[in-house]
Amino acid sequence: MSASTILVVDDEPQIRRVMLTTLTSHGYSVIEAASGEEALGKIRTERPDLILLDVNMPGISGLETCAEIRTSSDVPIIMLTIRNSERDKVEALDAGADDYVVKPFGVQELMARIRAALRRSSPGDATPAFASDDLKIDFEKRLVNVKNRPVRLTPKEFELLRHLVANRGKALGHRRLLQAVWGPDYGEETEYLRVFINQLRKKIEPDPHKPRYIHTEPWVGYRFDPPPDKAADTEN
Repeated sequence: MSASTILVVDDEPQIRRVMLTTLTSHGYSVIEAASGEEALGKIRTERPDLILLDVNMPGISGLETCAEIRTSSDVPIIMLTIRNSERDKVEALDAGADDYVVKPFGVQELMARIRAALRRSSPGDATPAFASDDLKIDFEKRLVNVKNRPVRLTPKEFELLRHLVANRGKALGHRRLLQAVWGPDYGEETEYLRVFINQLRKKIEPDPHKPRYIHTEPWVGYRFDPPPDKAADTEN
């Protein structure tokens, strides 16, 4: 298997050099961009497997770059920033980031975050397709259709939806969901779930404010539980 390619986007040359050395020493292939504009061009020509994107850059900001990437790509994105407030994290996740790492960070932390962002369910984790009158999900082909129109989900949105549907009718706790989707190093990042659940509801619910599929279990977590007379499972 070829090494995953990571696009490092940062306007500081020294930071890019450090990232290049660190990532290549861990077996990754690295390409660089010094601005959001350059990153958007590199994505079209290089097709990276993951993007490390600095938030604070001149010209197009990291948040704007992330949002623009999300209009056409589901590539995993990790935002890098010195900002550590919950509001800043939520803004990054709302823009389409899969994860958020605060500078300065340790090498092992960064590597764990990269592995988590690159995670995909293995073929053995097959989840039967789901179909209702207005929502169809093919987990094998990674396809989601709402009212017969394709909907683009980011990798983490898709894996979160997969886990919810696979445990249909069960209330899943925050920690369990975080560790199932992001990995064992997660568990306290409840703002991640809040943002990603909101994103999923906007994409698949007829009325995101009155969820039909993804329900909140107060103080516990979330539950995928459509009305029984409107849904049916089908297997490929």
